[in-house]
Amino acid sequence: MRTDLFDFDLPPKRIALRPAMPRDTARLLVVRPAASLEFTDAGVRDLPDLLRRGDALVVNETKVIPARLEGRRIGRGEEQPRIEATLHKRLDGSRWRAFVRPAKRLKPGDVIRFGDEGKVCLLGQLDATVEDKGEGGQGGEVTLAFAFHGPVLDQAIEERGDMPLPPYIAAHRSPDERDRADYQTMFAKDAGSVAAPTAGLHFTDALLVALAERGVGLHRVTLHVGAGTFLPVKSEDTGDHKMHAEWGAVSAKTAAALNAVHTAGGRIVAVGSTTLRLIETAAGKDGTIHPFSGETALFVTPGYRFRAVDLFMTNFHLPRSTLFMLVAAFSGLDVMRRAYAQAIASGYRFYSYGDACLLYRSET
Repeated sequence: MRTDLFDFDLPPKRIALRPAMPRDTARLLVVRPAASLEFTDAGVRDLPDLLRRGDALVVNETKVIPARLEGRRIGRGEEQPRIEATLHKRLDGSRWRAFVRPAKRLKPGDVIRFGDEGKVCLLGQLDATVEDKGEGGQGGEVTLAFAFHGPVLDQAIEERGDMPLPPYIAAHRSPDERDRADYQTMFAKDAGSVAAPTAGLHFTDALLVALAERGVGLHRVTLHVGAGTFLPVKSEDTGDHKMHAEWGAVSAKTAAALNAVHTAGGRIVAVGSTTLRLIETAAGKDGTIHPFSGETALFVTPGYRFRAVDLFMTNFHLPRSTLFMLVAAFSGLDVMRRAYAQAIASGYRFYSYGDACLLYRSET
């Protein structure tokens, strides 16, 4: 499909720079099937009333690491240009793939020094060598081989890194200590993401109690979100866009529980695009969810036939993004264009720290 079909006018003032507090006070736009074209203004706290006994929420329990590092290139003459790196995929105990800028100031063999103060092994810096650059040396992606390994490297990154806020937020302000809590869901357990599964940011202990009292189940999966989720679709046709692979897992216990929900007539409610993509990756053609552990690069655009997810809770996304393409596939492009137009006119807050919507799957 043409990428420009997923374009719309988003005023910059609609992009939230901080989350709602308390988290479950965020607004929630309910988008029902196309036949009704009914949009309902609600709040995240209304979620128990919007779901049914026997439904099951599925959340992503990945944990965001402070993957944004700042340093300087050293060892090549007197000039030491500043380098910013966002780690996005761990290769082994000491090597990461990373997006860097300015990439043109780096070549294989260069050393980047991140920070000059630290507690790791009583050393004052964290060095990384550029092993290679992206295909043909183009683009801003490199492989970094760090001087530390394993848990020591994890500690060094924790000490020196900032939370990797999405570009549309980082362009307006720098990450701070508050983001270390704000940009982490209450479900965070397994460290490995360099972007938050942001629909999960809206949940609180009180909301989980209300959902349990309603008879709504809660199940957990893991998908480590990569920085590729921020990359814009630059191709003119969606078929030419390449998704970055991300690692995820659905346990046998969770798969069996979700299949039992469907057997009993309940609905599977995916909290966030990462959860939806992982469940759909694990589902067979008949809708049965199987245990899964591995990488997924599932790119969902209109025409995709959903196998397992019935309802979808997600934040409001940017124009021409793979995430807006996903919601258009789930509820219909025309429906979502109208829903987003209403959300913009009604003052809903967009993107990672913004409000949310609850989407019904298209009937066609």
